[in-house]
Amino acid sequence: MNSQPLLPRWEHFEHEADIGIRGIAPTLEQAFEQAAIAMTAAVTNLDLVSPSKVISISCEASDNDMLLASWINELVYEMSTQGVLFNRFEVIIDEDTLSAIAYGEAVDPQKHQPAVEIKGATLTELRVYQQADGTWVAQCVVDV
Repeated sequence: MNSQPLLPRWEHFEHEADIGIRGIAPTLEQAFEQAAIAMTAAVTNLDLVSPSKVISISCEASDNDMLLASWINELVYEMSTQGVLFNRFEVIIDEDTLSAIAYGEAVDPQKHQPAVEIKGATLTELRVYQQADGTWVAQCVVDV
């Protein structure tokens, strides 16, 4: 048996023409952070994004599934209206409210070479749950 602690991570999963994003981590907050990182990684190479701009984000929802969709949609809104890409997040979840700080920089098409434009989170594959080993999974499909 592996006694190493699970490190937060993200991944993409296949879904027709859109992209599935998934965050997996020891805490619910870290799973939300990793899902957001997966979203940015669908757009550009994370190593190309400098965490020089800080934006505060908050949202509410009736359950964790809808809170994830709201979180991703708030990030998409900020990315679109502020013209930024994010590569690091600090999330706090208190019952039905999420408060976060997102770190990133203005999009530079030559530097970042965005592969897709994310339009928003969908309800497809939207699921936030705790696995038997205690780790959290936060996932959904984003419309590109």
